[in-house]
Amino acid sequence: MAVSRRVFVATAAVLAATGATGPAIAAPTAASHTSNDPRYRVPVSPDDTEADLVRKASQVRPTARQIAWQRLERTAFLHFGVNTFTGLEWGTGDEDPDVFQPTGLDTDQWARALRDGGFKLAILTVKHHDGFVLYQSRYTDHSVASSSWREGGGDVLRSFADSMRRYGIKVGVYISPADENQYLHGVYANGSARADHTIPTPVEGDDRTPPRSYTLPATDYGAHMLNQLYEVLTEYGPVDEVWFDGAQGRIPPDKVERYDWDSWYALVRSLAPDATVAVSGPDVRWVGNEGGLARQDEWSVVPVQEKDYGRTDYALAYDAPDMGSRDALVKARPVADYLQWWPAECDVSIRDGWFYHADQQPKSVEQLTDIYFRSVGRNSVLLLNIPPDTDGLLPAADVARLREFRERVDRELPEDLARDARTSVSPGRVTVDLGREREVDRIRLAEDIGLGQQVESFVVEAQRDGAWTEVTRAGTIGASRILLLAAPVRARRWRVRVTGSRAAVRLVEFGLYRSRV
Repeated sequence: MAVSRRVFVATAAVLAATGATGPAIAAPTAASHTSNDPRYRVPVSPDDTEADLVRKASQVRPTARQIAWQRLERTAFLHFGVNTFTGLEWGTGDEDPDVFQPTGLDTDQWARALRDGGFKLAILTVKHHDGFVLYQSRYTDHSVASSSWREGGGDVLRSFADSMRRYGIKVGVYISPADENQYLHGVYANGSARADHTIPTPVEGDDRTPPRSYTLPATDYGAHMLNQLYEVLTEYGPVDEVWFDGAQGRIPPDKVERYDWDSWYALVRSLAPDATVAVSGPDVRWVGNEGGLARQDEWSVVPVQEKDYGRTDYALAYDAPDMGSRDALVKARPVADYLQWWPAECDVSIRDGWFYHADQQPKSVEQLTDIYFRSVGRNSVLLLNIPPDTDGLLPAADVARLREFRERVDRELPEDLARDARTSVSPGRVTVDLGREREVDRIRLAEDIGLGQQVESFVVEAQRDGAWTEVTRAGTIGASRILLLAAPVRARRWRVRVTGSRAAVRLVEFGLYRSRV
């Protein structure tokens, strides 16, 4: 399914807009997609009025890396490690590394399956909470180097990165901030104060001559993480996403590791400037559940707080039913530091668990398709986990399901009937003439997010018997909004009419489809 991106230029005017007077819909400008320094966060104050907050929200713009990330739509997670072999979901840190024995590892098979499933980026669990790492690290013995697999010379990350790039898939890495193994070694949550550390920190036999070193404040464990980040981001080719969660290790309640987010972010930005940092990061947020489901109206501009050495955090509850409407902006006003472009990532596993378990089966095509429409179709990016098995392969049932999922989405959204239609644009609306009556049951819309997320409400109408009749209505649009009609509607002329917005609106997509399901 090729996504239509039609620029509406016609007689459009750029007008200030409110829902009452009819917002403008205008053409995107080239500059809106190329700015290297947009206003991705705007400071707010408890003294701001609702009008101030709405005005500021309308001024927030995504970075180039965020725009590129939102266009991915379908991304993949690969949870793989010692848990694959112990049957656990959260490891203990004292596993025997020799348990890791993926004797049939074939990362090309992973990449082919993901490509055939329509995925554009894949994230590997380079280190999960147990602390076991899937590459040859200088800073821990809890790694593939301590396994007899491939005589201690195995490197899953290198194989993964090479395979993904070979098949045109972007590379992401998940490096858990929690580390049960480093806790057992007295490094994680040891109460050390922050001090300046040189990164990379030389170790015995280290033959590296790094072109640049960094002096960054960190705890003992924070420095350990910085050194591992340095290895991953300098030795495995370009990385497109760095994924952190916010988990704390399962440690006594009087222990805590305050993560050195500011130093970690600074190193990532220097070594991988194009990589998005998710979901404990400034670029991408967790949607708030592990079911892969976005809110009915999902905002990319949300109120945030800055906590814990620069970590971007929610001003409202992470699972609040409303994250960015006018009411939400006002509700967050007492505690919010900024309004920020912080789009949602919807994570879910194809099986019940995040790691492979032989007694689990993949979700049905119908379940995955529903998740697609309730994530990608609601201004979010889908992150689907497909865990490799103990042989080091994606299970055959999962591979088949990924292909069936892509084929189903292609049938749900086949040819865009409006791709070559005559289009007219006037303040507040886009009208398309299909040339003859056609049945439509899927509608896809997108704003030019380079100029912000502005639409608060809209209606889609069809002209029938000479009169415009409402077909459906909804709230937000953002980067992608897909509406499913309960039954096909037959008409020649269609229009979308924006009924509420924060500022001038620019639409780049108004697609009309007849599903083939």
